[in-house]
Amino acid sequence: MPVVTPEIYMKMLTAARYGRYAFPAINVTSTETANAALKGFADAGSDGIIQVSTGGGEFASGLHNKDMALGAITIAEHVHRVADRYNIYVALHTDHCVPRKVDSFVRPLIAATAERRASGQGNLFQSHMFDGSELPLDENMKIAHALMKECVANEIILEVETGVVGGEEDGVDHSDTPAEKLYTTPEDMVGVYETLHPLGGTFMLAATFGNVHGIYKPGNVKLRPKILKEGQAAVTGKHGSEAAMHLVFHGGSGSELADIHETLDYGVIKMNVDTDTQYYFTQPVKEHMIENQGELTHNGDQMANKKKFDPRAYLKKAEENMASRVTTACKDLKSDGKTLFK
Repeated sequence: MPVVTPEIYMKMLTAARYGRYAFPAINVTSTETANAALKGFADAGSDGIIQVSTGGGEFASGLHNKDMALGAITIAEHVHRVADRYNIYVALHTDHCVPRKVDSFVRPLIAATAERRASGQGNLFQSHMFDGSELPLDENMKIAHALMKECVANEIILEVETGVVGGEEDGVDHSDTPAEKLYTTPEDMVGVYETLHPLGGTFMLAATFGNVHGIYKPGNVKLRPKILKEGQAAVTGKHGSEAAMHLVFHGGSGSELADIHETLDYGVIKMNVDTDTQYYFTQPVKEHMIENQGELTHNGDQMANKKKFDPRAYLKKAEENMASRVTTACKDLKSDGKTLFK
């Protein structure tokens, strides 16, 4: 049963929190990229998280449908079926659902889980992210409060975000965000805890500390991981050591390893990886096209080579290369060799 139950998911997060490691959360858009994530986790002996964004779900549903919830469901159902063949645990998560898409993405997926639970099946997704960072904190938490109630009723973990992750990813563009909004304040973290903790259940917080989506040259992103330490201290100072929160590192692609490792000391148990895995998936496809250019096009009397233009010829290479990047992420986050699956 490698797609986790709520109980096993909690054990994963708790083990990471106290073991000072984190799980790579890999964004996927297709069965090929989902398979690459699973292979990468298995090769590393690491449990992990596969996640689908609104744009990823829309793409997976096909150009005719463009239905973000439908696409997310199809990817999740694929993972539920194939993950049984792997010797690691995996959780399914949704990424960056902004307020205007909650009713067309997160809530239909919560309903799908509720329907499965009513028939004796496990949760479709184990956690969901609501990204209300574009709103003032009180409005952000008002929506999060309502979603948390729905999640608790179905043993789903809710991830929320305060502060803004800069850059652009999957249609969510914060490229012009003022610098001060890239850093979550201790007061924000206390506010999140005091809003969501009384509802029971478990939540994760994507607190921002200068992180940026996208790809940048080394040294261009100025992270301040101690923001997380200060926020945790504010929460635990007011509510006790048990109030320390599960934190999420967004915009992880291209980050310095020293910064990544420092965040693990402050409660990061999940780091999103998307830009780097997209790049690793695409590079073998590019190389295949260049190397076989003369055999990929019908030219006069000479026909193209079917073995070269068969999508499997290059998608296998793409899966293998992306899987290698997922394995590297596990090693960077120190989750390799730590699967709870026996």
